[in-house]
Amino acid sequence: MSKAADMRRRAVLRILQRQPISTQDELMGALRREGLRAAQATLSRDLSRLGVRRAARPGGGTVYELGEAPPGLDAAVVELVASVATNGSTVVVRTRPGSAPAVARAIDLAGLPDVLGTIAGDDTIFVAPAAERRARPLASRLGALFGVPTEGARTGRGSAERR
Repeated sequence: MSKAADMRRRAVLRILQRQPISTQDELMGALRREGLRAAQATLSRDLSRLGVRRAARPGGGTVYELGEAPPGLDAAVVELVASVATNGSTVVVRTRPGSAPAVARAIDLAGLPDVLGTIAGDDTIFVAPAAERRARPLASRLGALFGVPTEGARTGRGSAERR
């Protein structure tokens, strides 16, 4: 995912957490106020990738809302993640020192269909996508779940060991 797409998706998450948004036009306006632009088709794809859904309001109408975080991805675990990156075939999640096993376990327990498995070291997790050519969408999803930027190919640091 490009840096612009990552910034836009993070802005979408912030906006939806702060205020009720009923239409994509409203969301595009809110993005413009933050200095970001997106075509309707791009915004629609972003909403889908972020797991945003439309929900009925008690007084009528609908509003966009963020999907529930998968089990195990509570706020305490989310705070442990520093970044998510991919080289196109593997996803690497960087955590605070000593936190990788807990975060990897949370990813495993979340039951994400795109995840084949995880290998955790001290502060680095290798996440294997379930299918070929699915690393980038998986990295985008994990980045969105943990609220951190998703980066393209990066050089690695640290070693990983089986849990």
